[in-house]
Amino acid sequence: MIDELMDSQYNNIGELFGIGELEHATQGMSPVKKAMFIRKIAGQVHGSRRSRAEMEKFFKQLPKHVKGELLKGGVRLADYTIYSTKIISSKTVKMFEPQDDKEVGVRNISNAKLPKNMVFLVSGIYLLTGRTEEGKQNNPENIKSINYRTVGSMSALANGEFSLKANRKQIIPENQSIRRFVTDNDHTVPLGYYKLDNPRLIKDEELIEFTVELGTLFGIPKEQFIYVGLDGTGTTP
Repeated sequence: MIDELMDSQYNNIGELFGIGELEHATQGMSPVKKAMFIRKIAGQVHGSRRSRAEMEKFFKQLPKHVKGELLKGGVRLADYTIYSTKIISSKTVKMFEPQDDKEVGVRNISNAKLPKNMVFLVSGIYLLTGRTEEGKQNNPENIKSINYRTVGSMSALANGEFSLKANRKQIIPENQSIRRFVTDNDHTVPLGYYKLDNPRLIKDEELIEFTVELGTLFGIPKEQFIYVGLDGTGTTP
């Protein structure tokens, strides 16, 4: 275990091991090796940035088997975006649903859940909109070739609200304005991107619910779709 810790690529590695395991590991160490061990825990491998640095702060909340796999190198941290697209057919649009299947260009998870043994930290969210050719809203090829753009050009959508839950627990409360995603004049962030000040962890087998609520469908073509991308860091083999 000591070798795994000393060779770890992660910061905040003390949280991966746990206090009890660390105390057990240091028993019988020489003073020199114990000093090196403590410096390793207190120091940083390198300055992590963005969602990776945020994920390392959540190591304590990771399931035990995921911590073990990170230490052994069975899984690693990687940039990840969970996305889904849905047509606007009513005032309530549920972007992830249990009956959803994974399909390239449509969504990249099935059943509104992460793949088994995956843990994901939501650091930011993309919300964009686009439409198919007229009358082609049921054509799979047209749906997969939509050019998604800012929601700012569609007032009924921009004036709507959204919420995000995982395992029925609020990550972003209800009644939040979609105008957070109108970033057209802010060149410091990507188009349609909202950076969370309070990132949250989603574990496998937890139902993901992202809901868009509109006050009106006025001015929204029947071919209009929504794209939502949950952006952050996840564990991957």
